[in-house]
Amino acid sequence: MFDKILIANRGEIALRVIRACREMGIRSVAVHSTADADAMHVRMADESVCIGPPPGTESYLSIPGIISACEITGAQAIHPGYGFLSENARFVQIVEDHGLTFIGPSAEHIRMMGDKITAKDTMKALGVPCVPGSDGGVPDRDSARKIAAEIGYPVIVKATAGGGGRGMKLARTAEDLEQAFQTARSEAKAAFGNDEVYIEKYLGQPRHIEIQVFGDGKGNAVHLGERDCSLQRRHQKVLEEAPGPVIDGETRARIGKICADAVASIKYSGAGTIEFLYENGEFYFIEMNTRLQVEHPVTEAIFGVDLVREQIRVAEGKPLSFSQDKLKINGHAIEARINAERLPKFAPCPGTISAYHAPGGLGVRMDSALYDGYTIPPYYDSLIGKLIVHGRDRNEALARLNRALGELIVDGVDTTVPLFRALLEEEDILTGNYDIHWLEHWLETNLS
Repeated sequence: MFDKILIANRGEIALRVIRACREMGIRSVAVHSTADADAMHVRMADESVCIGPPPGTESYLSIPGIISACEITGAQAIHPGYGFLSENARFVQIVEDHGLTFIGPSAEHIRMMGDKITAKDTMKALGVPCVPGSDGGVPDRDSARKIAAEIGYPVIVKATAGGGGRGMKLARTAEDLEQAFQTARSEAKAAFGNDEVYIEKYLGQPRHIEIQVFGDGKGNAVHLGERDCSLQRRHQKVLEEAPGPVIDGETRARIGKICADAVASIKYSGAGTIEFLYENGEFYFIEMNTRLQVEHPVTEAIFGVDLVREQIRVAEGKPLSFSQDKLKINGHAIEARINAERLPKFAPCPGTISAYHAPGGLGVRMDSALYDGYTIPPYYDSLIGKLIVHGRDRNEALARLNRALGELIVDGVDTTVPLFRALLEEEDILTGNYDIHWLEHWLETNLS
């Protein structure tokens, strides 16, 4: 067993890992920027090391700083959380070259799934259903026109190294394609240093369904059902729930087995999420995230497992602590991402918290690094907390979420709590009748 783990992250996910370490009897090391000297993850960890100034590029993305912190403290392993260096294959290789353990998949698997074209080709070969589109990158406009005509409009042009909606443009007609192609390439070059793009069929009203998988690195893997992440704004998830409102048990078992078999065949290690667009009963692979997801708590709630604990155990070389036949869904869970943002423009709203009260009661979990007097710095993501509720069924979970939102107090900054209160009055939300475009349309009508 590891004696000491360094968490190469900040905020609520760093706290999440620290708590798992404490329950396992493992000492934790927090790294932080100068802006985060008073952050809760620094206060909660057994040890802390300052690794640089506020910009993420000079602190949380500083590989030399993180490796040095391990050497100074004697940490044997690094948990990356999500974001920052969590899907950086070069970082994983450097960690291993220094005799440390990366708590996550191999550099090979991160590299494989980090390139959208390679990921799609790999998944197709493993029997995972994929969206119709180009076989690899599209080199020029003539090739783009030919491919789009073959698969039929509308199509979407995507950066092969993309993420978060950047380098992604829709072309509804042949006339739209040239501008979409050029714009996507320009955005991709600026954001990722790689202007390669590919083309896929654009689905009109899909849901975003993701399958949680877990492998032991030795050819054994399981799935832990699906999460519905269809409520999105600008390709960023806003609310997630598990199980999905439109997925039945037979469908879950079928797609879950396909995903588990796929990651088992490549001897994948640790937590991963295979993401799909789902329309008319069909799944279409879009990407795999080779890390813990922001929304992992809803899966933990319905299965009663600790995914971070399992990540650590697998990294230590231990077998999975659960088998597929032992994983049974219990009830329904929903997560609302609470951001420090000012509506209706969703402008980041850093500032000092004058009062903070987390909701409680049966089936309520608040993952947050807030406290009274804490100053939210302007340098990082605006996510300040995740409110997770669990009920015996979806209706109870929705009622519990509404009640918990009413108890939550975050004074001193604006938050997105009013958005969720408003959404819970919408019939489509209450019935689960929404797709990935629903929230954008609703915001145009209600918050414009």
